[in-house]
Amino acid sequence: MRDKLSLLRIITEKALKEWSLKHARAKVSLAKWVRVVKLSRWNTLVDIRATFPSADQISVGSGRSVIIFNIAGNQFRLVCAVHFRTKMVFALKFMTHSEYDKMSWKNEL
Repeated sequence: MRDKLSLLRIITEKALKEWSLKHARAKVSLAKWVRVVKLSRWNTLVDIRATFPSADQISVGSGRSVIIFNIAGNQFRLVCAVHFRTKMVFALKFMTHSEYDKMSWKNEL
């Protein structure tokens, strides 16, 4: 049986639901991402990539690192801060692939 304390918690699922309403093509993929993440036990970027091989870690304007997840067959990007110690995944930004490519969003985080 899994130790509940070691499972990941997503902050905030409400934002994910709002994004899936705004971008209907991403709804099923976002819901699947939530299910997978909630059952994951990530301690490093290597663990994330074992679950989501295309996940990338990049630095943003604040100097902090975020993880980028491809959603809905690479049509969308989900930007998250993953805090391994506290087992929390913060959903920060959701955008289309073309919005992501502009890179102006990096200065917002």
